[in-house]
Formats: sequence, C-alpha cells, structure tokens
Amino acid sequence: MGACICKNKANQCHADGHAHGASSNSQSRTGRAEAQTIPHVNRSHQPSGQGHRRVTGSSSSRRESQRNVDSLVLETLSLIRTLVDNEQEPPQAMVQLQKVAEKETGWLEVVRSLILSIPLDNPLGPAVITLLLDECPLPTKEAISELHRNLGLSCRGPCDEYKSVCCQRNICVMVGCLAEKLAGPNSVSLLSKELLGYLVHNLDKSCAEVVVLHSIVALEKFSQTSENKVTINKSLQSKEPNPLVVLEEWWKDPSQLRWEVGFCARWCLDNLFLAEGRTYSYENEDLSAINVMLNSNDVSEYLKISADGLEARCDASSFESVRCTFQVDRGVWYYEVTIITAGVMQIGWATKNSHFLNHEGYGIGDDEFSLAYDGCRQLIWYHAESKPHLHPCWKPGDTLGLLLDLDKQQLVFSLNGDCLPPFHQLFTYTRSGFFAAASFMSYQQCAFNFGSKPFKFPPKDVEFKSFNDHGNLTAEEKIILPRYKKLDFIKNILVKEDSCTLCFDNPANIVLLPCQHMGFCQKCALQLETCPICRKHIKERKQVPVDLECSNLEDEAPS
Repeated sequence: MGACICKNKANQCHADGHAHGASSNSQSRTGRAEAQTIPHVNRSHQPSGQGHRRVTGSSSSRRESQRNVDSLVLETLSLIRTLVDNEQEPPQAMVQLQKVAEKETGWLEVVRSLILSIPLDNPLGPAVITLLLDECPLPTKEAISELHRNLGLSCRGPCDEYKSVCCQRNICVMVGCLAEKLAGPNSVSLLSKELLGYLVHNLDKSCAEVVVLHSIVALEKFSQTSENKVTINKSLQSKEPNPLVVLEEWWKDPSQLRWEVGFCARWCLDNLFLAEGRTYSYENEDLSAINVMLNSNDVSEYLKISADGLEARCDASSFESVRCTFQVDRGVWYYEVTIITAGVMQIGWATKNSHFLNHEGYGIGDDEFSLAYDGCRQLIWYHAESKPHLHPCWKPGDTLGLLLDLDKQQLVFSLNGDCLPPFHQLFTYTRSGFFAAASFMSYQQCAFNFGSKPFKFPPKDVEFKSFNDHGNLTAEEKIILPRYKKLDFIKNILVKEDSCTLCFDNPANIVLLPCQHMGFCQKCALQLETCPICRKHIKERKQVPVDLECSNLEDEAPS
C-alpha cells in the first residue's frame, strides 16, 4: 500500500482493551504518508483506567534514559522516509519508544524528546511527532498536569528550556495531536488557561511564522471539542482586531510559511471561529476566469480546499485526497502544482475508479487506476508500488508539471521544467476518464494551476491543452461552502428516501457488519472505519437491495 502509514487505532483498542481511543470525537489516526508501512505492533499498555506506572531513579540514570530516548526519536525520524514497502517491519527504535511510553515517566521523556530533538528543517518533523504520539498510550491526568508544569507555559511563552523557535513549533504540534487523541472532557482539561493564553498570544505577526502556523492548527484541533471551541472563540473575539483576521492577509504571500498561515487563518475564520462583520471567503472571490477547480464534492473527509478552489491542505492525521472537476478522454493535457510544503504528497492522475480510503491510507498511486509523483521521498507510485525517480527532493516554491498524453499513452512529470522519462503503466487498465488528483499527508499543502494563469514551465515542442480553456462550471458549482454551511444545505435539499445518508447522492445499498446498520452507499461506506451510528468497528461492507428496510436490520442489530 503505497504512500503512507495509517492504521485503525480504534480497532486495536477494542480488541486489546488498551486505553488508546478516547471517544467518538477522537481522530486517533496516523497519516499514511508517514506510517503506512508500519503494521500494528503488539503492545502491553495498561488497561483503560489504570494509567501509567510511576517510577523513580537517580538523576544520572534519568539523564541516561533521556539520552536513549532522544537517540530513538532521531533514529525513527531518519528511517521514516525510507519505509515504502508495506511488508517491512516497523523500526525497532519506534517499538522501543512505545515500550518506554507505557510508564508515566517514560511518556513524559518521549514528549520532552519530541520537543527538544525534532529539528525545524526536517519536512517530516511535525508528522513524526504526530505519528509517535499516536502510537503511545493516552496520558493520565497526572501526566498532563506534570507536562503543564514542565512546559511552564504562559502568554510570555514556555520556560527557558523550550524558548527556541524549534521547541515552540514542536510544542504546538504536540498539544494539537493530544487534543485530537483526548477529545471530550480530557481535551478541555488539557486546554488550560495558560495553554490557551500561550496559543492565542502566538497569533501575532511578530512571532515566528512557523509557531504562528502550528498555533492556529492546534487551536483548530482543540475546537473539535465543542466546549473548547466556545472558549477559543471568546478569547479570539476579546482581541481587537481579531488576530486571525489580521493573519489571513498573508494568504498567497511570497513567503511559503506566511502563505500557509494565511490559508489556515482564513479557513478557520470560515469554518470554526467566525468573526463578527466578516464575510465568508467564497463571497469575495472573483471566480470569473476559473473554469476548473478542485472538486469539493469529490474529496475525502478532512481535506481543506480554498475558496478559489485551487489550493488544498491537510492537517488531519489521515491521508486525504481530491480530484479536479474536469475529465479528459483524449488529446494532450498539462497542469502545474506549486509546492508550498516539502513533505509527502502524491500528485498525479486518477480515474473515477480510483478510490480514496483516507483512514486506511490509500490515495493517488495506490491502485491500478491512478499514478502519482512523490517529491519528498523521490518516488513514482502506481498500484501501491513505488519506483525511485531522479529528481532531487522538492522544496517550497518548486513547480511540479504534469503532462498527460492520451494519444501516446504516456505521462511525463517535470520539476521546475526538468522532465523525467515518460511513464506508461497507468494505461494498462484504463485509456480514458482521467482527472488531475492528489493526496496529502499531515501538514501538507499545494496550489494548482489548471490554466487560469500562465504556466511557469510549459512543455516545449509539445502541443497541449489546459483544463481551464475547455472546462465549464456554473456560478453555483464554483462556490466552495464552509463545511457547516454545506451540511445545512444538504439537510435542506430534497433527497430520495433510498439515498445515502452521508452524500445524499448514491443509493443506500450497503449494510455494515457486524452492527448491521444501513443507510450508506458503497463509495461512502468505503471511507468509513467505524459505523457513524454505533461507532463499532466495521469488519465487512455487504451490498443489499436498496428497498430493504433499515429498521428490519436495526431491530436485529446487537446493542
């Protein structure tokens, strides 16, 4: 399975009785671009409710233990990039870290090491923090209290030991990950007055951009718990001006980090932290020249799409994917992508037969109906298998060019105008119905150009077409609604009685087993790892006649 490392933590929790999935709001998932090749590891966590075991020791032994943990963290970081075969065993360093974290003092050592050891310039750093914390047991309340004391957070920042920009970036990533894992009352406890003050204080243009960025993302993840969302909103609204309103001006700034900050601030203002008197982004966008964009109706669950429909970002710990709105069946076509972050993204071409399984970690290039370029790990992905390419690692600001020649049945990728040899594998199973498509690991972002503006590195000596010159969207189809407004819209439209309860489009012909709940189409059912009704793990998805009454099965469903 090509790109990443993503495993179903909830399933392991139910099977083993470990304290690993906090609640139905928890997103205890790991982006497949980092962890796909790491299978489940047998762990001996304390049963739920027992927590960690407290251990003591001399200061010298604790220092030696901390050095060992630091070494294991750095070893894991260095190896993650090389894990591309799904049959590979997880790094021993990662297995050892999981064992260390079974004890309360060990968990605190791992967190301390993640803050101090993960370097600022490694594009996989934030995702590895998320991965390692996701693999560790949930902390106890005592461990959270001790963490607060150790960090010494206030609106003036952390204690002196963690004052560096790198440490503060890592702190923000760490608390955001914990907010996802804990959810509910535990997430409320984690968001102390001091931590909230610290994160909101970081939303200032005078702070380091990378700290601003991950403070916004951390606040977003805390807001998954409704009580936290209210608290954060009150804090933001008490500021004049609202710091997110100031920061959204950075969107599309020449500095890639500021660009990220602006995108995230804008998205939060549209979807989570509404500012009084501010209009939604989609109401201000001039889309008259845009005829093709990313398809907000053909996207996996947690991917963020900009109001102009040409930019996407993933901050979830799953592998999120999207296709564009325009299908090509013949001729020669070209589009470009501006790389905003340097981590793992798989960008290329896919057909309608290519499935997005974000929770399982399947994306573009992970089946026989799609092929993708990975510039971080320098790989080409097809059918969940990878082959190295000769381009250097991409970096923020680079331009990826993607040429599809349906006449010659070949794909050509270029980086800043430097072309790779053609690829032909994708035409083994399909010859038409292609879409521009991409998948994103945690904290990754890029911008698409389908021809609404001049290309930076157009193919030489090749006559090609751009999507934008041939696409057509109505004014309504161009609107990228905030998520909650989209849900309200869906609730109010007339749908057939047998329609899927998630997409309201396809027929609800799938029953989830073993819980036997119905109301989902095949496409949506494949996106689920747990039943939305009872939260039980899905072991099988079975097709049934659409006229089968849901109630008949639900009456028989186990409690």
